[in-house]
Amino acid sequence: MSEISISIPSLSENIRIVESFIDNAKEKFELNDDIYGNIMIAVTESVNNAIIHGNEGNKDKNVFLTLNMENNSIVFNISDEGKGFDYNSLPDPTAPENIDKPGGRGIFLMKALSDELTFEDDGKKVKLSFYIN
Repeated sequence: MSEISISIPSLSENIRIVESFIDNAKEKFELNDDIYGNIMIAVTESVNNAIIHGNEGNKDKNVFLTLNMENNSIVFNISDEGKGFDYNSLPDPTAPENIDKPGGRGIFLMKALSDELTFEDDGKKVKLSFYIN
């Protein structure tokens, strides 16, 4: 199966384009509601991170989103044009000193909702996999 991809300028209102992209995937691949819900939250969170942190809200920079079927997984790749980040030294959002901080939960959520989460290219690319069987 070929890859499906879109690219969007870094504006938070473009999240709705991502939501439509995921809605189309739900229909095309007949995803059940649980997987669909997890994908919706994890992928939009990842795109939001790419817009806000990766591209620093610069509308001249794009976020790229691709979808592939690999074996029994639906795989989303989200990449930005930012500087990347050190994903190994993120503060734990569940640690007592961080529990009241508004940020820092996105990657934690993405990890919890996806079956596999990997970072590539110095953190500029996120790969989210969801098992479907």
